[in-house]
Amino acid sequence: MNHHLKEYLSKHHYPRFEIKAILFDMDGVLYDSMPAHADSWQKTMEEFGYSTTKPAEFYLHEGRLGQATINIITEREFGREATAKEMEEIYARKTELFREYNNGKTITGAAQVLELVKEKGLTPVLVTGSGQPSLLGRLDAHFPGTFTPQTMVTAFDVVNGKPDPEPFLQGLKKGGDLQPNQAIVIENAPLGIEAAVGAGIFTIAVNTGPLPDSLLREAGASVVFDSMTQLLEELPGLLHQAETTGI
Repeated sequence: MNHHLKEYLSKHHYPRFEIKAILFDMDGVLYDSMPAHADSWQKTMEEFGYSTTKPAEFYLHEGRLGQATINIITEREFGREATAKEMEEIYARKTELFREYNNGKTITGAAQVLELVKEKGLTPVLVTGSGQPSLLGRLDAHFPGTFTPQTMVTAFDVVNGKPDPEPFLQGLKKGGDLQPNQAIVIENAPLGIEAAVGAGIFTIAVNTGPLPDSLLREAGASVVFDSMTQLLEELPGLLHQAETTGI
């Protein structure tokens, strides 16, 4: 672990870490919701006459704004951009099906990781591509007292979604106008990892889905854990090393 921390500092020309916040993705990190996302996307695309998608593809689109996902698939399937009406109708149907399919289950270990972060005096910041209106209420129910509108970046806060670094740059601002060496990102998806690395932040991947670890490393993750439970075990040591590592 020390090697990865030093490598980051050297690459970005920081003398040390000064961790103030941990930036969390939501789907696949806090909630076991990606199967429902993949199935609702697949069913929706089939209903609207698309024939080239499979549920597994949507794990690769995870983190991307919904309109961008629709447009990419429309360009591939029909050789044109999606219309504003198509994007609105498709995303509305996908959202409807997701509410039907999603069981609201949280990822094992997620609540304990968030509590540990707060115990360490660090600020948890949510950085998600979701635009669900009920998001804050759901988070409050499952992770009480953890997030506020001031510590959340959602689809409504950005122009460019993941893999653009904008969501995580906004996350640094919401964490307290931080520099990249003052935060760590917890992600599970290649596009989210690309966005976090593009924002210059040390990025940990937690592989809670079907994608191979190699894709997460290729996207730029410095470390890959196989569960939030493993992250919970390793995070205290990682934070201690970050406090004491310098170049």
